This record gives sequence, structure tokens and C-alpha cells, in this order.
Amino acid sequence: MNPYALITGASQGIGKSLAIELAKRSYNLLLVARSTEKLELLKKELHVSYRVEVDFLTLDLAQQGAADILFNWCQSLRVPIQILVNNAGFGLWGAFDTLPIQEQEQMIDLNVRNLTSITYRFISLLEKNDQSYLLQVASTAAYQAVPTLAVYAASKAYVLSFTRAIRHELKSKNISVTCLCPGPTETGFSDRAGMQALAKLTAKYNMSADIVARQALKAMYDGKAEVVPGFTNKLQRFGDWLAPKNVVEKIAARLYRERPVVK
Repeated sequence: MNPYALITGASQGIGKSLAIELAKRSYNLLLVARSTEKLELLKKELHVSYRVEVDFLTLDLAQQGAADILFNWCQSLRVPIQILVNNAGFGLWGAFDTLPIQEQEQMIDLNVRNLTSITYRFISLLEKNDQSYLLQVASTAAYQAVPTLAVYAASKAYVLSFTRAIRHELKSKNISVTCLCPGPTETGFSDRAGMQALAKLTAKYNMSADIVARQALKAMYDGKAEVVPGFTNKLQRFGDWLAPKNVVEKIAARLYRERPVVK
């Protein structure tokens, strides 16, 4: 039996591109997202194009108990899961005190709480293999505080720090852990975050989700701790490290605040 890869947030963007790239490598797939229609279409596409087995679960991973629902579903299938990709996540743009706290808490639940819970539960399945892989998706926002994306950036900083820590802990279990930190990518993130006015600004920096997925998988198979796809994003990462934090934060604040959201 071919091994399986489990991908959250698989219906579009980076998650969908990762599903396609893994199908090309003959992985069977378990896909999770909120849209049944998109998952159904992707399942048919992957099965026809690559002759792999695909199962999917329609689930809002921000809801309470989502990690248990996902884990129980996977256990019921009784398939060998070799790769776990924690890709599901979203952001919200705006001043912290003006955004609805319920939506910000939902973002924390998805980006932090349930990512942590899913990781914890699936270690027991991944360690059954001679070699397994865990790919966590953060963001270049993980490297700096971002005014008007305060909670999102903080949540991704958690993902990066958490991932690097458990990478060392899981070596003895033959689970290789990698953190993907993409910059602007063609995923629909800006629309979900309420940042439509930034679309023109980021368009010239956007990377294809397909390219991001290929670079992510290469880093994962190479056993890298983290990967920042794209030269521009790597340059930004270096600048974030080199410049004083208050300078980086002022630049970020000016960039986002000067471009109000277009409703």
C-alpha cells in the first residue's frame, strides 16, 4: 500500500498545490478543508490525473474538538500516514482593538491551538513508520511583529518556535520536522484577511503556490528546519534579522496603515 499524506487547508492555495505535488510522487491523500465542493473537485482531479487514492473530510478546524474529530476519522480509515501537513490557517487585518475579539480568538484557535492539538495526536501515527515527515506552515510574518496583523503574526511566530523545538524532540522517533515560512503567495489570503487594498502592492511580490509547494517539499525531504521560498522573501528575512526591531515594526506599520481596506 502506498503511504498517505494528510493535508489540512487542502482545498486551495498552498495546500492544494502540496496535494498535487505529493500525488505526483504517488502518495495517497487525506484532505481536510471547509468546502465540500472544492474537495470533491480536487479528489476527482487527483484520482484521474495521478491514479492515487483520495479521501476527504469537510471540517472547520477552528471549531472546538476539531483535532479529535480529525484524528478519529483518520484512525477509522486504518491507513499508514507518513506525512502530516498542518497548512490550515487565516489572518485578519486591522488594529487589534477594532477587530471583533471573537474572530481573533477563532484565528488563535485555528493557527495555534488546533495546530498544536493535531500535531500532538498524530505523532503516535507518524512514529509507526521507519521515516515520517511533519510540515508546519507559518509565514514570513513569524519573524517580526506586524502592526495591524498583530495576532496573525504572533500566531505564526508561535508556529515557527514550536516547530523548531519539537524538531529536536522527535528526531528519536524518525519524524523529520520542517517549518514553511512563505511570503506573499497566490492563495486568496488577502481577501480572507480583509486586505483587498493591498492586492496591487503584493501582486508583484506574489509567488506561485505551485513553486512554494515544490520548494517546501524539497526542504522537507532534505530534512531542513525551515524554508523561506523566494529570493525576495529571503532578503526580507535577512533585513528583519539585521535591522533593529523598532525600525522593522515602524516600516511594517506605515506600509499597512497607509492602505485602508476597500470594501
